[in-house]
Amino acid sequence: MNLFKSLRDIYGKTTVKHLRDLENCERKLARHRNHLVYTLRCRDLSLTPPSLKIKCPINTKKAKDIILQAQRNLLRERVRVINNKLVNLKSQKSDLEKKLKAIIPAKSELDKEISSHLARIRENTFEKTKCRHVRKLQNLTERDQNKKSKHGLSTGATEPDLTGTQLKKWVVNLSKYKLSRAQNNVLAKGLDYAVSPTNVCSNEFVIATELACKKLTHPEAIQLRAKVTSALKSSKPPKSNLSKDERQAVKDLKKEDSIIILPADKGRATVILDKDEYNEKVNNLLGDTKTYEELSSDPTQKYKRKLVAILTRLNEEDKITFGKYKQLYPTAENIPRLYCTPKIHKPNAPLRPIVDYTSTIGYATSRWLADILGPMLGNTVHHVKNSTHLAEELVDILIDEGAILNSHDVVSLFTCTPISKVLDIVKDRVSKERWLRDYNQSQGFNLTADDVYS
Repeated sequence: MNLFKSLRDIYGKTTVKHLRDLENCERKLARHRNHLVYTLRCRDLSLTPPSLKIKCPINTKKAKDIILQAQRNLLRERVRVINNKLVNLKSQKSDLEKKLKAIIPAKSELDKEISSHLARIRENTFEKTKCRHVRKLQNLTERDQNKKSKHGLSTGATEPDLTGTQLKKWVVNLSKYKLSRAQNNVLAKGLDYAVSPTNVCSNEFVIATELACKKLTHPEAIQLRAKVTSALKSSKPPKSNLSKDERQAVKDLKKEDSIIILPADKGRATVILDKDEYNEKVNNLLGDTKTYEELSSDPTQKYKRKLVAILTRLNEEDKITFGKYKQLYPTAENIPRLYCTPKIHKPNAPLRPIVDYTSTIGYATSRWLADILGPMLGNTVHHVKNSTHLAEELVDILIDEGAILNSHDVVSLFTCTPISKVLDIVKDRVSKERWLRDYNQSQGFNLTADDVYS
């Protein structure tokens, strides 16, 4: 609301109306992009959205074929209409942006706030619409499969092709181990595929119930326990979402010690590597003495004492609340764990190192700092969010004849970043920008740029 008040006070109601129109345009663009993807998926999977279904008045095969063809034509027409709508919306967005740029000076504080505000609107609308369309597509696919199963038809048309091109796309076997067909099938589902349990996980429900009972009165707790107990006694495990061969394949893969199964660095492919080769690549990576240094002892306790001292000082100086102090106080002392993901899009599949910081002394503090420093992202003209954003930025750029558009491949970005310079830049940005003051007011804190830097 402060943004619109500032615009109204400085530039008048017309400018506010332009920004509101631009907001609506961003929302419509986000919705239509998701709608286009949903429609194209329906077309590729030979599915008809409920809004385009036509009731067949004649119960003959020829009549049903006519209706089916009509539905496909309507689906193609919808794709064309959405594409035209996107073109019109982009043109409308461009006009509104030009009107605002003509009024508001470029790179001013208001211009940055407007860019950040529109980015949030675009992202939130896109994610909400995406979730809704994903659910719609899943429901539509399930109904289609159930219908075919009911009539004794094969559902293979809507299942992923696990042979040939699709198999190479989703399962990349770089090891000497030969996968069976069932193992290929189960790996193609992805490493985040939730396998249905063979029994009801009673222990998890009991633990969750007891945690909830702590916040209830004694009579309410007794009533809740009785309901949960009754539900568990009558519950049955869900229907298996893996075939018998696939379940056996999972067991066989767990027992195989010669291979390691990893997610690809880019894309959703599953990669199989020989464990010896993986260990050799990791050791070679850590053997780079210019990047990594071998420690003579575990420094966890040292860093814990240092972090506790900083948090205690901030609490004693009333710069953070006691509740936040307790939340950030390090209790877990696990050592950060390194693992690697293979870059299959590059020759010889080099590894990308990733440090798992979960349950370490600085995990809670790192998440808190990420929330504080998050608003700094995306506020520069050089920021590119993803490939879609880059494509949008390049649409209006004309390259001279003979010129070349070059893309640089950065190797080991984070390990090559000078930490001291980055910290100085962060401190400078935090001290100059006002969002830290707004954050303090909203949370009841009194942090300074030096506190964030420490």
